[in-house]
Amino acid sequence: MHSFKTGVLARVATTLSLALVNVAGAATQDVNAGSRMIGINVALKQDVTPRILADIARFGKVRDVIRPIDALTLQARASSLVAIRALPYVAAANPDAVRNGSPVDGVAVEDFAQGISTWDLDAINVTDLNRGRVLSQTGAGVYVAVLDTGLLDSWRQYFPQQRIAEEYARAFGGGGGEVGNVSSQPNKWMHDQNSHGTHVTSTVLGYSLRGTPVNGVAPHATVIPVKVLGQQGWGWSSVIARGIVYVADLKTGPLANAPVVINMSLGGSVLDAVEKAAIDYAIGKGVVIVASAGNEGEEGMGYPGAYAPVVSVAAAGWVREWATDSTWWRTLDFPNPTQAEDLYITDFSSREQDGQDLDVAAPGSWVVGPYQLNSGKTSYFFLGGTSMAAPHVAGIAALMLQKNASLQQADVESILESTAIPLSAGSRSITDIDGSTVEVSWGDDASGSGFATANAALNATPSP
Repeated sequence: MHSFKTGVLARVATTLSLALVNVAGAATQDVNAGSRMIGINVALKQDVTPRILADIARFGKVRDVIRPIDALTLQARASSLVAIRALPYVAAANPDAVRNGSPVDGVAVEDFAQGISTWDLDAINVTDLNRGRVLSQTGAGVYVAVLDTGLLDSWRQYFPQQRIAEEYARAFGGGGGEVGNVSSQPNKWMHDQNSHGTHVTSTVLGYSLRGTPVNGVAPHATVIPVKVLGQQGWGWSSVIARGIVYVADLKTGPLANAPVVINMSLGGSVLDAVEKAAIDYAIGKGVVIVASAGNEGEEGMGYPGAYAPVVSVAAAGWVREWATDSTWWRTLDFPNPTQAEDLYITDFSSREQDGQDLDVAAPGSWVVGPYQLNSGKTSYFFLGGTSMAAPHVAGIAALMLQKNASLQQADVESILESTAIPLSAGSRSITDIDGSTVEVSWGDDASGSGFATANAALNATPSP
């Protein structure tokens, strides 16, 4: 079964009315009752044909056909799964999997590259507290598709309108078999009530903090919001596959001359066959895919992050977090250059298990960004999770692609891994939010190749 964690772990007030949100919670689909009608995702060995559609309809109702990746979804009884897997034209089949993860005002400041530095951007060497932005690359000309919950109604209060590709933004819903076919819902992407996708986007672009610009990893990139998770922060892998294919088709269509990155801050415990086919399809079209490692600690990584071709990201923190008052995240200067001893791997970040592939780590503890509890009322929260770590790396990938648009998925992953700062097994003493000192430990299975930094990755990126 699959789950995507986006619940509230704890919340604390600060002088900026900020709060902590950490990733928790789960949703599952019961497939044990053989007579129950469920959604089944089917990857085929060949093209979808009328003959195949007619034959497989013996087992249930075909809900969706995804021809670019030779896949379909079927509403059928759970007891039919074994027989469906045995069909000669079926490559793989599995139950559709759960994936977890107002006013309209313009943002006055449009160039967030001139915004303030925060600890996480300082740690990956995008900015420096006393010098502002320290990289020439800003992500200009690169599209970053954020497959998530979409954006809040009030997104224009956080982001410059020209940085959001409204013409390509989409929402996909349905899935799960029982609730019908996957459908496109053009305007629902900007009516999110969950905030997760808005916070993830803020790491890539930066954001307006009540009129004060906060820098982003790639503030001149263009974000394509693709809503694949519902208002409760979870959704189905069949829907996510549709979102991936949609972005891949943009890459071969109107965005054929532009680099495209997908960020997926979501996941579940088993790789879905159709989702895998969609990822392979997108990578084959030249899309770079980054995903969160998961928040299950020793229980292992989530998928699609654990799937080897994807760039997966663990969550790291700073040993000086909460060392002073609640403004530490924007007033303390992260040491330069970035050193391993100033970092740690969070206890919730998923560890790599056999058959899984963890690539790098990035800031995923106490990352500040827009997060609303009340519709239309702007507010900002500290969030913790590998959901927050992934967009740091997606942003770095955008910077790399700005420098060299010919980079492919394997190139980006190789450069990120080879330039990462090793974070071998160890322990750190850190200050907790209540002022107490706690010991955090991790093994060699927790950090992949190490902590990713933008300057090192860009230095290793060849010019075209």
